[in-house]
Amino acid sequence: MKVILASASPRRKELLEMIGIKFETIISNVEENLIPELDMDEQSKRLAYIKAKSVFDNTKGNRIVIGSDTIVVKNGKIYGKPRTREKAIQYLQELRDGKHEVITSICVLSEKDGKYQEQIDCDITEVILKPITDEEIAKWVDTNQAYDKAGAYAVQSEFGVHIEKINGNFFSVMGLPVHKLYDMMKKI
Repeated sequence: MKVILASASPRRKELLEMIGIKFETIISNVEENLIPELDMDEQSKRLAYIKAKSVFDNTKGNRIVIGSDTIVVKNGKIYGKPRTREKAIQYLQELRDGKHEVITSICVLSEKDGKYQEQIDCDITEVILKPITDEEIAKWVDTNQAYDKAGAYAVQSEFGVHIEKINGNFFSVMGLPVHKLYDMMKKI
């Protein structure tokens, strides 16, 4: 059965390759608007769903479409992908020296011989950062790796030296809860 990743994320592609899934990529290009009434995990699940559904509705035949979304949250504030150097620095200054949550949702939509199936779940991981100086933050941001990542950091990069502890799944922080994806794929 054809597997489609509804994401432009290089990390998600890398994780699917790591677990041995053969796939193609179709970018969803949906508007990622938040709905104020929803809890953070519901926001993330909704975004994963609309990404997957957009691609699913534009494809045909037996297929599996995987959508995912990652939200970084601290004290009720969402830290998305920073658009500017100043915003990336601000995000990391607010996230440093303490804990925050990384919520990564996964949506798997499938059609096999005319039977449609939806599976949606999320994984919440607590990340604790060490105290980070303004100079260390600027040095990281100036690598230009902060801009396409929720929260302005990548756990799997040199930024990892600033992470004191992770309570939860490393791969979910990286951008895809592969342990949940594996279980979903087994159900198809």
